[in-house]
Amino acid sequence: MVGELENPMFVVTTYDGNQRSGCLVGFASQVSIAPPRFLVGLSNKNHTYRASLNTEFLAVHVIPRDHIELATLFGGSTGDDIDKFARCTWHPGPHGLPILDEAAAWFGGRILDRIPLGDHVGFLLEPESGFAPDNLDPIVTSTDVRDLEPGHSA
Repeated sequence: MVGELENPMFVVTTYDGNQRSGCLVGFASQVSIAPPRFLVGLSNKNHTYRASLNTEFLAVHVIPRDHIELATLFGGSTGDDIDKFARCTWHPGPHGLPILDEAAAWFGGRILDRIPLGDHVGFLLEPESGFAPDNLDPIVTSTDVRDLEPGHSA
């Protein structure tokens, strides 16, 4: 059932003081309105997960469908092999977080907790700053990347 749902996909980025890292994420959701909280699940096998162990902040990006190449870049390759940020446009945001220029919306959040959830670790975030337009154009969803070969196995 869950595999048939059309869920938004996100690109999560971070900077650990030495290197930038980012990956495509399908396990993510708002989990509280007051106080605002967002949960991101990162595979415990990927480069971004390892980088996120050494930082206090993550950035979460919504990708417009007309820039699906960002989803392909951040989901179909690994930071263990390439510098993804050399292949896209970005700028430093709050706390040095890499912010993707082509994102439809984004926020930077403080990591409040890391929760083991099987083959993923949940990062509980407190959103601090970001950008969102009044209206979003169509965004990348799980249906758009269903056939994408991941950079790392789950």
